[in-house]
Amino acid sequence: MKVITTDLAPSPAGHYAQAVHHGGLLWVSGQLPINPATGAQVHGSIEDQTTTVLRNLEQIVLAGGSRRDQVLRATVYVTDIALWPRVNAVYAAFFGDHRPARTVVPVPALHHGFLIEIDAVAAV
Repeated sequence: MKVITTDLAPSPAGHYAQAVHHGGLLWVSGQLPINPATGAQVHGSIEDQTTTVLRNLEQIVLAGGSRRDQVLRATVYVTDIALWPRVNAVYAAFFGDHRPARTVVPVPALHHGFLIEIDAVAAV
């Protein structure tokens, strides 16, 4: 097992790794809309938050030796399912023709009042 760390994504704020590589898979922890360069929380539109989360996720995937088109599965946690069409538009533009397996989980609240969090598993 190898712990993956990159300065190009937010540092863990608790007792967890950005990602763990094991058995040819990269397990990426849930990513929130935080600017890794400044540590600032992104509380803009759901599109801004989703874009930030996906960029953070991609930087961790790259640091782990994979790429966005090798993401096998994603779990998307969203605080208001009515936002889903807007989240899905950003998500689809990010992944393009690649379609990872996905679960969407409506949740009542996320840390810091964020609207979205995404975790993923990628092949390495």
